[in-house]
Amino acid sequence: MSTQSHAYSSAACTRLQWADTFTRELPGDTEVKESPFVNSKVDESKFRASREVRGALWSWALPEQQPNPQLISVSQEGASLVGLDAADFWKEPQAAAAAWSGSAAIEGSRPWAHNYGGHQFGVWAGQLGDGRAASLGEVLRNGQRWEIQLKGAGRTPYARFADGYAVRRSSIREYLAAEHLNALGVPTSRSLSLVFTDRTILRETPEKGAVVARMAPSWVRFGSFELPASRHDHDLTRKLADYVISRHFPGLSYAELLSRVVESTAHMVAHWQALGFCHGVMNTDNMSILGLTIDYGPFAFLDAYDAGFICNHSDPAGRYAFSEQPRVALWNLMRLAGPLARVMDGQPDPAPETVSTITAILNEFGSQFRNEYTRIMRLKFGLASARDDDLEVIIQPYLDLLQEAKTDYTFAMRTLSRVPGSVDAAVDSLAERSLACNAEAWKDKLRTYFTSVYIPRLGPSDAATQMNKVNPNFVLRNWVAQDIIDRAENGDAEWVDKALKLFTVHAFDDHAPSGMEGAEKYAGPVPEWGEGLQCSCSS
Repeated sequence: MSTQSHAYSSAACTRLQWADTFTRELPGDTEVKESPFVNSKVDESKFRASREVRGALWSWALPEQQPNPQLISVSQEGASLVGLDAADFWKEPQAAAAAWSGSAAIEGSRPWAHNYGGHQFGVWAGQLGDGRAASLGEVLRNGQRWEIQLKGAGRTPYARFADGYAVRRSSIREYLAAEHLNALGVPTSRSLSLVFTDRTILRETPEKGAVVARMAPSWVRFGSFELPASRHDHDLTRKLADYVISRHFPGLSYAELLSRVVESTAHMVAHWQALGFCHGVMNTDNMSILGLTIDYGPFAFLDAYDAGFICNHSDPAGRYAFSEQPRVALWNLMRLAGPLARVMDGQPDPAPETVSTITAILNEFGSQFRNEYTRIMRLKFGLASARDDDLEVIIQPYLDLLQEAKTDYTFAMRTLSRVPGSVDAAVDSLAERSLACNAEAWKDKLRTYFTSVYIPRLGPSDAATQMNKVNPNFVLRNWVAQDIIDRAENGDAEWVDKALKLFTVHAFDDHAPSGMEGAEKYAGPVPEWGEGLQCSCSS
């Protein structure tokens, strides 16, 4: 077999405690019944040929050998979650690069790809699946389950017409973003490592490849339930629901499972809205059953505050615009509720009582989102106490002022901590970071808001310190990510590792750390070339 010619069994990887319950407990693809790591005589093409897979939730996968893999960055925090140490990767960087790019088998791993469907931009797309992601296995560490995936390691049976690879620009973005959002307190998948390869990949133009090792307690998605339900395979849907409950929500009923997913999804999106994060492609196949931010594609952080901001230039109608994210999340939950309703009743057409139960659960989303969003924003505003009208009286009026002047959102939230010291200085600095304000009239309104509405509600004297712990100074804006990508592709790949530290350890600091000369600009005004920068789904 040409791929994975040797096993990687360093001291680091031998500490991985594999526990692959997903493939042991759930039905798999019968086309290939054995992992290539168990039976090396299986025809390699069977692991790459696209096909419709029925009656199964996964297929065995075989990562491809990559040309000249190079270890670029390792997340120490991510590594520690599965019992590894980033330092061990750098002791044998070539061997580590081979292993974490899929070129060499990691001892004990049995890669597979998930089978799922999804609604894409509101339209049912049928079978999708992990076309370029292979789960190496599940690791148990301190009672927590982590499913490790390689993204960009080659075709699987779900690749369809794609090549199974990932380019460097999108891989850098996902690798940094997952760890960054975790540092900012957002529920998210995690990153382990980033490996560059010399593979040339054709997108809009030829680009070089990369592989990201990423992790989540589970990569089950809303679409994992939708696909078997669309095929009227309600027994398979039930088996998946039973598995998710037993491994992630022990003791819950099917209705309670849906309720938990509704709540965690509402909380996730509340964090997005408070942070100014736009996911960009909220298809149901990109929605985690655990309420985690996953599948970082054309995401963006707001520069100028614009509720209607669209970060994905493949979304001209704005279905996934910033302000639409809560509505779309609920729409997606409704798609999940259908399969679970049939599981609850054990029949294709749910009984009226079941429909009523499901409806009541879904109706909780609005209040759960609002309550969590308001809770987070109270912290960001440093309010002394909670009042029922905080959203209408304190929070939304400020956002309206930012919208009117197209003020930098991250800067505007960070500046709130400076308001008690000098209202005039805060107003002037906000005006300087605004694109479209009628300067004096807008400044007068902002000054009135601060003195008459905001300051009377501020907390104790140390509120500013606490606010600066929840309002980041450095966020991974699109133009910042592009600057990091450009530096990496022009020979300064070490900048990616430095950026990882900036956007995790130092995201709330006033200044960039020593050794990152030039990074101070990442907290500064958006350069002209970076204004309105969008990404597409191409990666």
